[in-house]
Amino acid sequence: MSARGGRTGGGLLIAGTTSDAGKSVVTAGICRWLARKGMRVAPFKAQNMSLNSFVTRDGAEIGRAQAMQAAAARVEPSALMNPVLLKPGGDRTSQVVLMGKAVGEMSAKGYFGEYGRRENLLEPVVASLEELRRTHDAVICEGAGSPAEINLRRSDIVNMGLARAARLPVLVVGDIDRGGVFASLFGTTALLAPEDQALLAGYLVNKFRGDVRLLEPGLEMLRKLTGRPSFGVLPFQHGLGIDEEDGLRLSLRGTVREAESAPPHGGDVLRVAVLPVPLMSNFTDVDALAAEPGVVVRFSDRPEELADADLVVVPGTRGTVKALGWLRERGLAGALARRAAEGRPVLGICGGYQLLGERIEDEVESRAGTVEGLGLLPVHVRFHQEKTLARPEGTALGERAEGYEIHHGVAEVSGGTPFLDGCRFGAVWGTHWHGSLESDGFRRAFLRRVAADAGRDFVPAPGICFAALREEQLDRLGDLIEEHADTDALLRLIEEGAPVGLPFVPPGAP
Repeated sequence: MSARGGRTGGGLLIAGTTSDAGKSVVTAGICRWLARKGMRVAPFKAQNMSLNSFVTRDGAEIGRAQAMQAAAARVEPSALMNPVLLKPGGDRTSQVVLMGKAVGEMSAKGYFGEYGRRENLLEPVVASLEELRRTHDAVICEGAGSPAEINLRRSDIVNMGLARAARLPVLVVGDIDRGGVFASLFGTTALLAPEDQALLAGYLVNKFRGDVRLLEPGLEMLRKLTGRPSFGVLPFQHGLGIDEEDGLRLSLRGTVREAESAPPHGGDVLRVAVLPVPLMSNFTDVDALAAEPGVVVRFSDRPEELADADLVVVPGTRGTVKALGWLRERGLAGALARRAAEGRPVLGICGGYQLLGERIEDEVESRAGTVEGLGLLPVHVRFHQEKTLARPEGTALGERAEGYEIHHGVAEVSGGTPFLDGCRFGAVWGTHWHGSLESDGFRRAFLRRVAADAGRDFVPAPGICFAALREEQLDRLGDLIEEHADTDALLRLIEEGAPVGLPFVPPGAP
């Protein structure tokens, strides 16, 4: 099908037997493969639960995974691609972001429970998908968790609930590296209701190590048991992750995080310690540092490890006051104060910037009232109900920089030297700008200043382009699909939908 001439574009839902089966990677890979074929393709995820988010050019907040999938598709990200975003907070609640704007906090019981609020989200979700299908040749949708979570099926809007509402064919991805992939694929199918099974067109095996011929007898038996084929076996490859949604454990699989640091361009390496604060958000900010040859990035939560680092990064967090208490409980607040007194570099980003200030007034996020910060920057922070969402550009350290802002806290700076939207005081730096270190010239200038303050003979390597590294990573995902999936069958599925008459696999579910 084509979105041209008023016709609706094709679609496909990528589901998974589990979280981290590879749905995000497969969705991005299919988007890049189709974009290279000249098709206008868009990613879609009905509902995301993530602390890693991004701001579109028109000021909407969406999951970072969908922003990266949009980059894979070579289209501008929009709120249509992720109409519902849940941002976990304290006390088992999440902020609900609808069509790019925060609309309030909700407990899991309220979201999934008797009030049926989740079902009310299906209408804007389907409308967003249909709008994308009207303007694109194909929309590749990503599911969440497993489609066979039978306790949640009645209120599902992201897996089979979406597939049935939009008549999408479904491909289930199984992670063979975990073991039990055949049982997982069969069991996922057999736990779906007959109407849902009618849309499940086949399987994709992910993260296989070894000779694929050893797998073929199992794939053939699975086909006979379910009446559904395999659409390919994707090999295990390091560094294929994109900006993940589920937490630090997954984030460490990205290319720049997983690869060994290249040798330094100068005489010394530069050691960066990142504090894994509670409710850490947008920790992808440090990816650009790790991409630099000779920069070694590690997550550290021990005071003695901070003493050994040349730069300490306090990343963003959805719980600034909670993170502040965590730093104090672990002795990390004292370690940061000692670094500041010794003139050793510290960088705070967003929530990390806020807690480095003198005072926080929070009646919105934690409702803790007035709380004393670490006092390392001359900044007072007051939380506002309305969230700041912006894509700022500017100059710092003599170089152009751009980033994005996502925060309720508004900072009043009363001293120091201006630094992006924040300030520098001694060797302590703070800004609300996420993503600024992806600006190559600014990143190199910042690292030169850090190296000087740390007394290191570190020289940033010339010519490192972070955007080009991202493109290479996305092309690898496209290659993975093109070389190891049955692309002819995949294209037919996207354009024509699920085959008619797919057999029912008992017992099914209500």
